[in-house]
Amino acid sequence: MVTDFLTSYDYYSSRRDMEIISTIVDALKKILEEDKLQPQPLFLKTSENLILNIARKVVLDKKKTFLIGITGESASGKTVFVDNTIKACVKDKREGIYTVIRCDDYYKDTSKELKEAGSYEELFKTGFSFDTPDVIDLDLMKQHLVELKKGNTVRSPKYDFVTCVSDPNGDIKTPAKVILTEGLYVLNEGVRDVMDVKVYVYTPLEVIKDRWYKRAAVRGKTGAAADMQFADVNKTAQQYIRPAYQISDAVINGMVSQEYIQQITDKIFKTLMEIEY
Repeated sequence: MVTDFLTSYDYYSSRRDMEIISTIVDALKKILEEDKLQPQPLFLKTSENLILNIARKVVLDKKKTFLIGITGESASGKTVFVDNTIKACVKDKREGIYTVIRCDDYYKDTSKELKEAGSYEELFKTGFSFDTPDVIDLDLMKQHLVELKKGNTVRSPKYDFVTCVSDPNGDIKTPAKVILTEGLYVLNEGVRDVMDVKVYVYTPLEVIKDRWYKRAAVRGKTGAAADMQFADVNKTAQQYIRPAYQISDAVINGMVSQEYIQQITDKIFKTLMEIEY
């Protein structure tokens, strides 16, 4: 089936390329089949041509950047997934393997609004929301992603979740073979078109709620302020985030252990790196 699909495209440079792609596809399919047998599999859903598209990109576009967009509800496990994927990446000692762009860094500065309100609770009473796309500079984030794909270095901003201050002089981000970008709105319309692979992290709401309240306390939100924001988080997720489930190339299980994420992503990266192109 894979061979029939491949031979229908006249832009493959050689039969050797087709053989390598077929080998990668078979290896990745084996990993996914083994994953399905786990009590908590990492991959809950994958699109029909995901594996083939990854293999084709790796073999035919060796010098190009591979951009993976990862979204999901607040506290679903996006950052955990990315951080443990990075741990698998860094086992390869070569430079330029990965770069991470986090949507959270692109929150607009709202320190003035917070100071004027006097507290988070009073700020929320005004109707202010931290959980809609317009509070994040998605245009700048997309611009940075496009520049990285072109091979250019960018400087991302840095946001403080306690003070709501956005520092434009954040971290230097350098071009890499793999760019991982994660956040609430990285797969929203107007942003997702630059992604090579779209990933959605799914976690049951009761688990999200428990994780969210623990993290909110660290960020200075407790009591009524936390309750007000979580109600907003749940409402806005229905409108802005959950629809991305349907258009994602892969749905990831947000309940999987960190150790297993590292284990399976390590297998995937080894498969892609060890095959001779």
